Amino acid sequence: MASRTRLWCGATLASILVLSGCSGGAESKDEGGNNLRILVTKHALTGPMKEMGWVAELEKKANVKITWEEVSADWDQKKSTMLAAGDVPDLIVGTNAINNTDIATFGTLFEDLKDDLDKLPNVKALFQAKPQLQAMATQPGGEIYTIPGYKRFWPQAITHQYINKTWLDKLGLKAPTTWDELYDVLVAFKEKDANGNGDPNDEIPMDWSPVGTTGFGYFQPSVLLGSLGLPISAGGMQGYFVQDGKVSNFLVDERYRQVLEFLHKCYAAGLVSKDVMTQDYAAYQSVGRGQKDMAKVGFSWGWTASDRFGAQLAEQYEATPALLAEAGQSTPVTWSYDGNAENFPANQIMMSAGTANKDAALRVINAFYDQDISIQVLFGEFGQNITKVSDKEYEVLPPADGKSDPSTWKWTTTIADNGPTWIRDDIKVDLPTDLQEAVEQSEPLLPALKNMDLKQDVYPSQFIQMSSEDLNALSLSNQTILNITQPKFAQWITKGGIAEQWDAYVKQVNGSGLPANIAIYQRYYDQYAAQHS
Repeated sequence: MASRTRLWCGATLASILVLSGCSGGAESKDEGGNNLRILVTKHALTGPMKEMGWVAELEKKANVKITWEEVSADWDQKKSTMLAAGDVPDLIVGTNAINNTDIATFGTLFEDLKDDLDKLPNVKALFQAKPQLQAMATQPGGEIYTIPGYKRFWPQAITHQYINKTWLDKLGLKAPTTWDELYDVLVAFKEKDANGNGDPNDEIPMDWSPVGTTGFGYFQPSVLLGSLGLPISAGGMQGYFVQDGKVSNFLVDERYRQVLEFLHKCYAAGLVSKDVMTQDYAAYQSVGRGQKDMAKVGFSWGWTASDRFGAQLAEQYEATPALLAEAGQSTPVTWSYDGNAENFPANQIMMSAGTANKDAALRVINAFYDQDISIQVLFGEFGQNITKVSDKEYEVLPPADGKSDPSTWKWTTTIADNGPTWIRDDIKVDLPTDLQEAVEQSEPLLPALKNMDLKQDVYPSQFIQMSSEDLNALSLSNQTILNITQPKFAQWITKGGIAEQWDAYVKQVNGSGLPANIAIYQRYYDQYAAQHS
């Protein structure tokens, strides 16, 4: 599935708990030889590294012995402590576990790999096959501190929109095409015992995944901005977007205000889950899967129907196109373009500048980008998860436990999207059913995505490296801005008040450095556009 790391909303790497105790950094460096200490960020579902068959193959290929430090909650806190102390393990594995802002501040803690590419033949070949990845990895000063990856198969849209077709049919309703029609359908779901169990109060007409303090992500109502023609990427993140080549931020855009006004109207009418602002991702998923064959949720967003609602209920739901804000509007609808973030994951592995075992660490980095290792990191080990048909052909198998959905099974048995990966373009892969399902359920959204010019309406954040000065400036002011905007998002939906407070809110956000931030993003966008015109 798509990075359940953002899990879908930027959640996995925002939370890490040490699951296995490890020796400290100094002791690791004293060991020398082929012993390495590797920290890996994992999804909460993921089992121990020692149970993954490909790990032994990785150690053998790299001729190393690995002590794993496995983490799956409170990562931001742990990372801050680790970086402040300078106690960095030999390698850190995890997509964006160390991000560009971290590198801008703590870059001296990490090894510059630009002169080591000859010892990393797989990485060197990756950069030759995908030059944009070398550009992603290269800092403004030419340093290469982290290595990105390539997943190849993910659709342009990760967030898909679903409605319970069984409920619609039972009530004699058509799938809504506008906000007003959606509102009316949600009212019917609430008032007419849509699931038919005799309890008129157990239906949840609308639900979405948790919106965090750091911005917006997948499966959230930020995609309704597309109803008003505002194009976003990766669910919206910190609000920055580009339209017709001009960078703006939707957090102060009138179209964002319109979305929140509509959501408040729905919430005030009891059409949105009462727990939408407090539930965690696990609760959001659990409620969506109902009780056995009894659905609870009418309208929502997710990765696939089977992932969102479970295999037993998936057939009740259909994927739907982007909604119009109003009937007959002339403004073309858009959606969230997610192809760059998912197929070109950034910062997947990095090395400590203080490692005593550099050659061994280089061998591990190179081994991760081996063809066989990469596909097992992403989908799971040979035999249990994948059949290797030939040197150029692989088949991803159904869940071996006979009960899990493919998404859950993958994240249970491997580090998946969190791991360093290069899926070659010249190999054939029979994909898991959830990825096939995601591609199919993206089809209703293709017209909206086609309304987005990928050069002028999608900010190429994956492929831009900013200076440390700019990253630090953005980090400071963005935190101040989000401290204002995210509480207001929850307040205005649940309690209202946006009409009276909007002008003062916009003034406060702009006064917190937003115009200067937009100017920075615009400058980098213009430079990138000029280089790729």
